[in-house]
Amino acid sequence: MDKFNGVGVAIVTPFKQDTSIDYKGFEKLIEHLIAGGVDYLVVQGTTGEAATLNREQKNNSLDFVIETVNNRVPVVYGHGGNNTSALIDQLADIDSLAKVDALLSASPAYVKPNQEGIYRHFEAVAKATDKPIILYNVPGRTGSNMAASTTLSLAREFSNIVGIKEASGDLAQMTQLIKNRPENFKVISGDDDLVLPQMAIGADGVISVIANAFPKRFKSLIEAGKSGDLETARKYHYQLCDIIPLLFKEGSPSGIKAVLEMLGICESTVRLPVAPISKELRDELYRTIGNAGISLD
Repeated sequence: MDKFNGVGVAIVTPFKQDTSIDYKGFEKLIEHLIAGGVDYLVVQGTTGEAATLNREQKNNSLDFVIETVNNRVPVVYGHGGNNTSALIDQLADIDSLAKVDALLSASPAYVKPNQEGIYRHFEAVAKATDKPIILYNVPGRTGSNMAASTTLSLAREFSNIVGIKEASGDLAQMTQLIKNRPENFKVISGDDDLVLPQMAIGADGVISVIANAFPKRFKSLIEAGKSGDLETARKYHYQLCDIIPLLFKEGSPSGIKAVLEMLGICESTVRLPVAPISKELRDELYRTIGNAGISLD
């Protein structure tokens, strides 16, 4: 599972002003990321606004990404939900399932299952597919935390559960995951602003939002952290640390899409219920990026 080391990117789904999928912008984004040296792409996660895409749009966009990537980097597909049986049934609707390298599956949102419920949910998903599964713990969105003990039990029991994107922001919890994980189980950061300290305790990399816009810089941060070059890693961390919270200040992916528009990669259009960021925040982002010494040309 070494293909899931380093920098994964939770890629946005570019939309035109009429909210149809912008495939030209999609291609431009993919080439920007691959040229920037990212290690793999995550399609139709939260940042990809998967909740706003219907079945046909999901299949078409996934097919497009796989075709455009053309085996240059691995592709991970976001597939989560809070109805376990429906989630399993929907596996049959993923036309390109055989071509994806892994599934990223978030812990069930809204219903707030207990740890037994979370375990049984992922047990059922793992038994329903032979695809590698990366778990996703993001309490800020799901409303419940997946305890380290639950993750580790799943990792030990099911060979196709190969890693976790840990976005609890809890360094103590991540420490327990890294310390007690089975061999080859990946612990991946889901917090761009915490990835440097998380790598210091042994995280395998990150699935990033900000890398949509600045893949080379974020890749340099991760590479420096992996090699123990903390001076270089801190340089990139401090350069990006004031930008990262602004990307989420008025909702995601509105912030990162605004930056991608500044870069001329795709438009900033989002689908409801997400709304575009305010002019005030856009101006603040522009100033902060400039103050960090990053050119938008």
